[in-house]
Amino acid sequence: MDELVRAMADNAQLRCFAIKTTEMVETARRAHDTFPVVTAALGRLMSGAAMMASMMDAEEGLLTLQVDGAGDVGGLVVTADAGGHVKGYAKNPAAICPASPAGKLDVGRIIGPGFLTVIRDTGNADPYNSRIELVSGEIGDDLAQYFVASEQVPSGVGLGVLMNRDNTVRVAGGFIIQLMPFASDECVSRLEEALSRVTSVTALLDAGIDPEEMLRSILKGVDVEITDRMPVAFRCNCSRNRVENALISLGRSQLEELAGDNEPIEMKCQFCNTAYSFSPLEIRELLNSL
Repeated sequence: MDELVRAMADNAQLRCFAIKTTEMVETARRAHDTFPVVTAALGRLMSGAAMMASMMDAEEGLLTLQVDGAGDVGGLVVTADAGGHVKGYAKNPAAICPASPAGKLDVGRIIGPGFLTVIRDTGNADPYNSRIELVSGEIGDDLAQYFVASEQVPSGVGLGVLMNRDNTVRVAGGFIIQLMPFASDECVSRLEEALSRVTSVTALLDAGIDPEEMLRSILKGVDVEITDRMPVAFRCNCSRNRVENALISLGRSQLEELAGDNEPIEMKCQFCNTAYSFSPLEIRELLNSL
């Protein structure tokens, strides 16, 4: 089971999150039939969104991360709630690009230069909206920059997706470690040293360790207190009723045009690719409800 853990470390001077999202990312890959480099990009963003959503106080809150870049993937959209439910899609799931000079999936290149938008909706007021320029397009660096630029919270962010030879997801996950405002200079130095030792998030996960063990491995020699753990999963809340409401929102004239074609129509959810089919009779029934 995919899992998220939250922790405090170094005498509560560090706030920590670690996550395993292998099944979540594989579910997204199957739903959208994403090519490997797109799977890696979307998986990183989903892992980051799940951890960031768990920072929200509101149970009904919703976090949305939008990456708009000039690369061939066109952009990514992910939403997550505080309950560990995540969904997302890539605008061009079949985007491809050459491997990086290191022979790895080149997420930064497939995304390209652009912007990251973070929207926090607590359901009680106007959503908080922040937009920053992408640092590298590698997602982890960009989220770290967001925390510093928009929330003034220095953070170490590591995200990764490792693929099998058959292009299924082997492992996926990551971590976020943040300095609390009262962190000492010694704590800062210890964190910098710890992060400098991290060479690959996916190597840690592929060794079979869970999120708690990941944090303890990264922060070796520092006290780590696990405060919470929760399951996480890809889940879309689309439904036929929601799609019907979307059709109704088109207005009478467009519905009459669709009904006049006397052909069934199919609508797909962007987030999970579920298809909903409506017969001409069902379209006319929607018209009668107006």
